[in-house]
Amino acid sequence: MGAGHDTVAAELVRRAGERGDDACVVDVLALLPYGLGGALRRFYRGSVRHYPWAYAALYRLFLRPGAGRRPGGTPLARLAGGRLRKLAERTGADVVVPVFHLGAQLTGHLRARGLLPVPSVVLVIDFAVHRQWLHTGNDHCLCLTEQAAREVRESTGASASACGPVVAPEFFTDAPGTAEWRRLFDRLGPGRPAVVLSAGAWGVGSRLAATVRLLADQGFLPVVLCGGNERLRRELSGTPGVVAPGWVTDMPGLLHAARALVDNAAGQTAVQALAAGLPVVGYRPIPGHGADGVRRMAALGLSEVAEDDAALLAAVRRLTASGPARRERVAAGRALFTDDALTRLLALTDARRPRR
Repeated sequence: MGAGHDTVAAELVRRAGERGDDACVVDVLALLPYGLGGALRRFYRGSVRHYPWAYAALYRLFLRPGAGRRPGGTPLARLAGGRLRKLAERTGADVVVPVFHLGAQLTGHLRARGLLPVPSVVLVIDFAVHRQWLHTGNDHCLCLTEQAAREVRESTGASASACGPVVAPEFFTDAPGTAEWRRLFDRLGPGRPAVVLSAGAWGVGSRLAATVRLLADQGFLPVVLCGGNERLRRELSGTPGVVAPGWVTDMPGLLHAARALVDNAAGQTAVQALAAGLPVVGYRPIPGHGADGVRRMAALGLSEVAEDDAALLAAVRRLTASGPARRERVAAGRALFTDDALTRLLALTDARRPRR
């Protein structure tokens, strides 16, 4: 749905290319017939932006983990089955790797019925593994943490292990664009620690303008990632002491130049920040998977959750200042990156390939 899934897929393709392997990305929504994929994306984006209570209700019904029979995504996903099977056959694929839960439902359905002849290894990119990531037909699940992998094994009996997040190498070292971002911050807010606020690719968040004003009034330089939400960018650009760029193409440079990230979804921007050594504070998370993910990150010691304005300011002050609190948080975040997902999934594929 959002850009995080695309970012992970693109990085896997880049790593495969470095090894001399071929890989291609397909949007599972584009495989759905009758324009259903586009309609689903528009509905999801509209509900998260304008009717978060509706998305929260759908999450409780379809996605939140728990016992008991509830509706699932398999009936919708199976509509794309014929197209995926033809694609796998035409490309000669050795493995199919869903990085979106609807894709995991599709490959699990096909594998369970013997309709997909190659392994499916699901790369779960969420900290909180909701039930739509899980289908017993899939061969293996690669998760961000061992705790998530254990939950997969316990809830489904399926094979699962941890590989850490998939992040481009530029996030781990001081990026070329860092100096340019720092010059911009020094010019717009000299002496003010730059704090990035993430609103995702769609520019979604609760009371973002109020949070921005709070941070600016307390001596910080808020840098708001508005994604593709041009209306939000225009609104915040008029706020004194605020940086509201358009779509950012140099995320490594920006994150290395900042001092903290205020996050509302525990998505790809959050793990990129951890790779860049940027402390993360969860605040006003979007409903459903966002709220669950933000709290799971904090429970793992990777971030903090601020429940109100006072807690947010206290956390940001403590984590933007040089000292043991910042060093410990940075070290905990970087320790998450334990393995290479591509190496793991190719090893799994080799282990399942028939011997000749």
